[in-house]
Amino acid sequence: MKNRLKEVIESLIFISLEPLTLEKIKSILTEFPDGEVELAIKELLENYVSNERGIQIIQSAGGYLFSTKPEHDSWIRRLLKVERKNKLSPAALETLSAIAYHQPTTLAEISALRGVDSTHTLKTLLIKKLIKIVGRKKSPGKPLIYRTSDKFLTHFGLNSIQDLPSPEELSKILEEESILEEEDKDSQ
Repeated sequence: MKNRLKEVIESLIFISLEPLTLEKIKSILTEFPDGEVELAIKELLENYVSNERGIQIIQSAGGYLFSTKPEHDSWIRRLLKVERKNKLSPAALETLSAIAYHQPTTLAEISALRGVDSTHTLKTLLIKKLIKIVGRKKSPGKPLIYRTSDKFLTHFGLNSIQDLPSPEELSKILEEESILEEEDKDSQ
């Protein structure tokens, strides 16, 4: 029955159009104890990591979903004749970063962080569903409050917002990139 449970969970993840959460899986598989379901998911994930398949099960946006392995990306794009995800402009990435690291936040706060008006960029991110409006701030004018969405997590391959690099990690990455750029300039 245990192998069958893994097969059922695999089928549920496969057919789901969005990341399937543990809670949702448990709510569907009520005839199995929670611990058994959790163990089956753990074993299923281990099976996919340990074998040589072109697909994998990953955790994203608080749930599980099937994904192709990144190393096969060029062939998949060739098959589908599509380019990589629409690239975000530097302004959109900067705005998204401000929201991700300072959420919940308002337009005024985002614009102050960036030093420019962010109205247009916010609209673009809302259309792309990378951010969402979660209410109004209890302050004069009652400005809208923005947060990142589950689509943001999926787009960037994050399981939760806590998976973002810390400011210290970002500083270290930027410092390493700066050193590499300097070495490239010196070698030319």
